[in-house]
This record gives sequence, structure tokens and C-alpha cells, in this order.
Amino acid sequence: MPAAENTELSSTSLDHVGIVAGIIDEIGLVEEVDKALGRHVQEAVSSGVVVKAMILNGLGFVSAPLYLFERFFIGKATEHLRGKVLDKLFEAGVSELFVKLALRACAHYGVNLSRLHLDWRSTVRSDTERPFQP
Repeated sequence: MPAAENTELSSTSLDHVGIVAGIIDEIGLVEEVDKALGRHVQEAVSSGVVVKAMILNGLGFVSAPLYLFERFFIGKATEHLRGKVLDKLFEAGVSELFVKLALRACAHYGVNLSRLHLDWRSTVRSDTERPFQP
């Protein structure tokens, strides 16, 4: 039996914030949002970056609200910035943008789209096999 090599092992903790942020970067969410909403030459922080920050913040990965992160939005009125981006998202069509992003993620990760189930409603079947009517 060969002698075991003396190998040093190390590990690094990659918490969920980095994983989600990495996936956002991999699928090009920031770029797609910027393309859909447009970008003004005077913007220091793009709409896509704001959306990324809101996603990470909204998922509870950050214990403090975005307005407390001075380094993230140095010299920016964050309420105004977030409100402006939310308005732009609404005008562009949130559902349409979501579908674009979902399809982009599917293409990036090679998800087979030949069979889809798009029924989001829960149904309850009775003896007569009628859908539940709330």
C-alpha cells in the first residue's frame, strides 16, 4: 500500500450571499435590467445594480436596510434611487422582464424547456373531479 502524501487541505466558507450574488452575475441579471430600463450617462449606480442590491436585501441576507449601507450608495439618495428604479421596472413591465430573466437563466444553465407546467393555481379534486372554487 503506498504511503499517504502529506497534503495540506484548506477550506473557505462561501456563505449564501456570495452564491446568490454569483448566480446573479452569471446569468447577467444586472446587464439585462440595464438593457431593459436604459441607463443615463450621469447615473453613478445603474438600475441593474440597484435591483441586485434589492434582491439580496429582500431575501434577508443583510440584517440592515439598504439605506444604512453608506459605502454602497455613497452620496446617493437611496429612497429616491430605489423609488426611481421601481417606477422604471413598472413602466417596462415587471412580468415581461421576469420572463426574460428566467429564460436567460434557463439558457445559461441548460434547462430543458420542452415541457413546462405553468399552472400556478392550487386545485383540490373532489369525487366529481371539479377544481376547487374559492
